[in-house]
Order: sequence, then C-alpha cells, then structure tokens
Amino acid sequence: MPRKPAFPSPMAYWANAYQIGLVMAEAQAVITMRLMGMAGHWSVTPAEDARMVSEKVHAMTKAATDSALVAMRGGSPETIAAAAIKPIRQKTRANARRLGKRGPKKG
Repeated sequence: MPRKPAFPSPMAYWANAYQIGLVMAEAQAVITMRLMGMAGHWSVTPAEDARMVSEKVHAMTKAATDSALVAMRGGSPETIAAAAIKPIRQKTRANARRLGKRGPKKG
C-alpha cells in the first residue's frame, strides 16, 4: 500500500528561502571583491580568474547530483531543494570568507 505524502513543512520552505537569500548576498560580495581585484584594488591571487569559472562547474554538478539522489530516494520537494542549495551555499560562503580575509590592496 503506497504511503500518503506528508504535508510539507512551511518552515522547510522558509529555511530554503533563507539559504537562497544568503547565497545571493554572498555571491554579490564575491563578485564585488573579484571585480575590485581585477581593477587592482583588492588583494586576489593570480589564479582567481580561473577559479571563478571552475568552481561553478563543480558546485552545479554537485547540486544536481545531490538533489537527484534525494529525489530518487523519494525525498520531499523541500528536501530536494535543500540538497540542491547546500553545495552552492557552501561555495559562496567559503569564497566570501576567503576573499574578505584578503582585504583591499595596500599601497
């Protein structure tokens, strides 16, 4: 006998929306710091240009894979979305912290 799906938790949807908001804010900060780095005003490594392209491929592949695995296991829509958001959020958070620590160029 098939199980009746549980009523989705509104808090799970809010949690996903909150995570997406953080992704957007952190991504904007990272974009700003990288553009300032390209202009010579922010301290970035020479590998930053290549890194900003390659990391997106990895994060999106992981997001697609993780969410597909949750979906194949019968996960609810909010858990599937959370699985897709998580690797992207981890990357934006790590980039914002890493670039923020480098700071503006002196001199």
